[in-house]
Amino acid sequence: SLSAGLDLPGRFLFAILTLMTLIANLVFIEEAVYIYRKIPSSKRSIIIWVNAAAPVIATTSCIGMWIPRSTMFTDFTAAVFFAIVIHKFLLMMIKECGGQKLLLRRFENGRFKISTGPCCCCCLCLPHVRITRRTLFLLKLGTFQFTFFRPVLMFLSIVLWTNGNYTPYNLSPKEAAIWISCFVGVLTILALWPVAIMFQQVRTLLVCKNIIPKFALYQFILILSHLQAAIINILAMQRIIPCAPPLSSSARGAYVTQQLLIMEMFLITLISRVVYRRRYDDLEPLECAAEEAEDNKQSP
Repeated sequence: SLSAGLDLPGRFLFAILTLMTLIANLVFIEEAVYIYRKIPSSKRSIIIWVNAAAPVIATTSCIGMWIPRSTMFTDFTAAVFFAIVIHKFLLMMIKECGGQKLLLRRFENGRFKISTGPCCCCCLCLPHVRITRRTLFLLKLGTFQFTFFRPVLMFLSIVLWTNGNYTPYNLSPKEAAIWISCFVGVLTILALWPVAIMFQQVRTLLVCKNIIPKFALYQFILILSHLQAAIINILAMQRIIPCAPPLSSSARGAYVTQQLLIMEMFLITLISRVVYRRRYDDLEPLECAAEEAEDNKQSP
């Protein structure tokens, strides 16, 4: 544990960040109870999963901050959890349209625009694809593959690490870390693409469901937990973030990442509570009211 070597300001910082993590978890539990009581059963679990992303990442970061040796396990736990959240976010957009049948009926003559990020935002010549059961299945498969392969690759990394063949910050071509990281990167891009395609299709329809701020929060979590962490790790490997005994440069980079993530996920948890808690007694546009009625009929 690092806490034994902390001075008074360090202990105060640790206490504040731990309190932020605790508050984030309490806010999430309160929000989960609200969702369970107010939202139809067909949507409950999906929305709770999506809402859990920020507090789970804050919790794993807090554990990694207090116990530096656990960083690899906490990072992998957060990564696997967010892989599942990517798939759940796609399913949430389908559910908010009233389910797959209603979505296909509404867009029976529509087409998906597949020239969107992160894969094909520059390929404007790509044809638009008809919205059918098959294309919906392919979109869901695109996100599901990540929820399957990410845990497998994380498990493989841990096995190699325990055997001394895997070092997370060693990007030498002879090491396993660079190849596993590249493969995970490709799978991540392939998983984010279907979510972007679906969002482009339904964002106008689901304005009344706050889908744009929900998508923005999902994107913020993705950028902060992946891109920000990668940038800080690169700075640490290049010794731009200096070592501070007993912490090496890479350990200090992980330490900085964890502290930033706790603060950022705390704010995102508070904002998510506002965005996802909509008043159900307000009048809604006719389209959304019809979808809610259909959803309630489907609920057991």
